[in-house]
Amino acid sequence: MRIIFMGTPDYAEAILNRIIDASDMEVVAVYTQPDKPVGRKKTMTPPVVKTLAQKNNIDVYQPNRLRDSETVEELLKIECDYIVVAAYGQILPLEILQHAPCINLHASILPQYRGASPIQQTLLNGDKKTGVTAMLMDVGLDTGDILKIDTIDVSDDEMVETLFERLTVTASDLTIDVLENFNSYSPLKQDDSLSTHCAKITKQDGEVTFTDAVELYNKYRAFTPWPAIYLESGLKLKSIKLEERESTNGNGKILSIDKDSIVVGCEKGSVRIFKVQPASKKEMDISSYINGKRLSLADTLS
Repeated sequence: MRIIFMGTPDYAEAILNRIIDASDMEVVAVYTQPDKPVGRKKTMTPPVVKTLAQKNNIDVYQPNRLRDSETVEELLKIECDYIVVAAYGQILPLEILQHAPCINLHASILPQYRGASPIQQTLLNGDKKTGVTAMLMDVGLDTGDILKIDTIDVSDDEMVETLFERLTVTASDLTIDVLENFNSYSPLKQDDSLSTHCAKITKQDGEVTFTDAVELYNKYRAFTPWPAIYLESGLKLKSIKLEERESTNGNGKILSIDKDSIVVGCEKGSVRIFKVQPASKKEMDISSYINGKRLSLADTLS
């Protein structure tokens, strides 16, 4: 079985690695995003998918625009049985969609959370279950017919990094299953009336207030380590947990002070804070922070 693979981040790398390891599959080409400058020195850095492909002597293509006619013509010359797409970052034009069945691995239970940030959205909404959808791609954004969905449970305190890791394993297993048993699945159209969309995460999404403790904690779960959650003052809340959900309090009022943590009230509920990071400073324990600010019970954390 000859496969063209398209993907860019760690999620895609794990899926590609599973395909490479499969004895009955041959990756004949890899498409990934162009190298990008990283860090303060702006060092040009390849996507992890590119590095993996090169280690396995697989031809790598990094077009700026997959839709360019020359790029499309070049791809159409590559014979393949399937095109597998996982977090590639570009829209496939119709000519490529018609070249071979294009299978996308999307980290949500479609049609829920179409778009760029389904894993974070799962945590933001406090969902108890999520999964990976294998679908046949069409010209829309995550609108193709569903081949199979594998689901997993989500705990109340699960963080985005661990959920990402578990969904990556699920996606890798599902990819092999669908490729090996493609003809046994009957594609099922999505119900567009049930669809929801999630946008790309920005740094601004991390700003929080002490309005609702559950909402604040879910943002912490979804946005740690990036973009992190922070107050209007720039103070980052680096380590917190949900204390309780229902009490009524002053916004940001310190309710209790313990040796290694404080409880801060929200208009609904409260959170326990262990570590913070002031703007342009290093991370510190909360006790050091409130002592430096001379904050005590009933003061407002800011």
